[in-house]
Amino acid sequence: MNDLQCPHRSHGEAREMTISNVLRLPSEEENGVSDKGMHRSLPVHANPSTHMDHMDPSLMIFFTLNDLKVGKKLLIFFPMKDSSSTPPLMSRDEANSIPFSCADLPHLLHFFSFSPGSPQAKAMEHTLRECEIKPIKGETKICAASLESMLDFVRETFGSETQFKVLSTTHLAKSRTLLDNYTILDEPNEIPVPKMVACHTMPYPYTVFYCHSQETENKAFVVSLGGDHGGRIEGVAVCHMDTSQWSPNHASFRVLGIEQVTSPVCHFFKGDNLVYVPINMPIHG
Repeated sequence: MNDLQCPHRSHGEAREMTISNVLRLPSEEENGVSDKGMHRSLPVHANPSTHMDHMDPSLMIFFTLNDLKVGKKLLIFFPMKDSSSTPPLMSRDEANSIPFSCADLPHLLHFFSFSPGSPQAKAMEHTLRECEIKPIKGETKICAASLESMLDFVRETFGSETQFKVLSTTHLAKSRTLLDNYTILDEPNEIPVPKMVACHTMPYPYTVFYCHSQETENKAFVVSLGGDHGGRIEGVAVCHMDTSQWSPNHASFRVLGIEQVTSPVCHFFKGDNLVYVPINMPIHG
């Protein structure tokens, strides 16, 4: 039975559920560095080089701070998803009634009627492993299956008296392709915030968000994009100004062709991701 359990690093009634395809965000793939890869990798330029041709298209979400200028063309992967299409989170009582750990994986596979070694089983193992990995220095995180847990984490991060709002990428017009060249149409709108909480959907039989916040400096933007194949997007993006704690093998460094720490790393969020930002918290420094 042990071979069914997630490798560790550092009851209720079942309903009909399916697992979505795994979209490897930076945060989902790299040693807990969300946005990291939470989820999402490539040099964002109009003419990808040969090594990019062999990369997972879903990693085409990374760019640099210097790319944020009107008229810049970026090669970006935008799945047609939005927050309204995500199944609702469970209640806290519901979520707490179902085990959620690598140690319980054999039981969970039986509970959801998934065969060991199946794509669904691998996706579940991936999510459980990522949720149990120790956060990197300066990061706090939670995997939330209930709205109560998610909002509790946001309030703990911002302070119980701080008001906040949620941002998400919006598809104004559909593109005829998921991977497209997008041109920045207007001056990117920076959202000046001292802290933020990013929540990424994870592959699981029910809705689970990987939410995290980092103490290091981050910049949030809303960017108007026009695609070569008809897409119009108001994209939410974040630029991580300090990547010194990230794994040197992080996908973003390979995609952008940069060395760790030499440059901020930016990425767009999928439409079903949520970014919480405070609206009345003073900005220091």
